[in-house]
Amino acid sequence: MSYQVLSRKWRPQRFDKVVGQIHITRTLQNAIGMDRVAHGYLFAGPRGVGKTTTARILAKVLNCETPQDKNPCNKCSNCKDITKGSSLDVQELDGASNRGIDEIRGLREAVKYPPNSGEYRIYIIDEVHMLTREAFNALLKTLEEPPPHIVFIMATTDAHKVPATILSRTQKFDFKPIALNDISTYLKGILSSENITYDDDGICLISQKADGSLRDALSLLDQVIAYAGETLNAETVRDVLGIIEENVFLDVMKFINEKNHQELITQEERTFSTLFYPWALLFQPRLMKSLK
Repeated sequence: MSYQVLSRKWRPQRFDKVVGQIHITRTLQNAIGMDRVAHGYLFAGPRGVGKTTTARILAKVLNCETPQDKNPCNKCSNCKDITKGSSLDVQELDGASNRGIDEIRGLREAVKYPPNSGEYRIYIIDEVHMLTREAFNALLKTLEEPPPHIVFIMATTDAHKVPATILSRTQKFDFKPIALNDISTYLKGILSSENITYDDDGICLISQKADGSLRDALSLLDQVIAYAGETLNAETVRDVLGIIEENVFLDVMKFINEKNHQELITQEERTFSTLFYPWALLFQPRLMKSLK
């Protein structure tokens, strides 16, 4: 069996496993418990923070045969089909490649038919801001008065590109960048499950480099594991990701202020030339000129 990257292997399958978005998952769970499920949702936020994951979990719990505590059971046939992407009742569309009016007209015809095995027919449209103006206009009427068995879940990284007429017909949820501590805790849990030793400083560096995106953090972690094997430490992470220690920058500024040419050259050759050699060739003559 081919290797499955961490971001796919460890994709959350329940609301309570989604990292850093409790303000959204709790609202959705309460809406399900109160039978106040909307016909249209817009999930907006930066990349890799759980928009598509949350959309899939919402789709599963709406069509789950035996939901548990407003979470999908992940055991019934509907849940398994949605997880595998083979469910007839849950369709995922990429807004970038299905952006024309013809595709939306086809969708408008398809929503007339009842669900196959679940309670709802659910359409997840990723990167919805990529739709053309004509496609958005064709979608308006269906969004305003959809059949009772239809739920639209749209996701975007650029909510400001979505027309106001679409926004007014959906419930908008703003996903936020994931906190550093939440990313670190999640990565540590994965490494423990994968039987890989680590140190806290190395995990902190990966979390900082991810800049609030859990998917980016998992991709970086995959990269570091491929290099380091079963032991991760801060030095290895710096080598793989090209991260320079903060005290190096402080030393450089100190040597510039003191006009200590020799120490500055030594530091530059030891650090910058190793990590960014082409850049260092340009940096060194300019730096020495500025010190004259």
